[in-house]
Amino acid sequence: MKEGEERVYTIPLKKARRKPRSKRAPAAVRVLREFLLRHTKAKDVKISNDVNEFVWERGIHKFPPRVKVRVKIKEGIAYAELLK
Repeated sequence: MKEGEERVYTIPLKKARRKPRSKRAPAAVRVLREFLLRHTKAKDVKISNDVNEFVWERGIHKFPPRVKVRVKIKEGIAYAELLK
């Protein structure tokens, strides 16, 4: 992804289901971050509070199966916002 470009990703969080129930939501956030690092080739990823709250909305055990985010890159950092 190039500097200043904006994309929409639907990120599957299925890999986090392999974790114990008490660690699933944090694992889902990690999966989301790894996905964005891999696909944007950015140095770092900043996840907005809206995305974090969406993942944690139903607690640590029952996170959503996928999340749609809008990603922008500024100065080598990918910023992820929740797409409604």
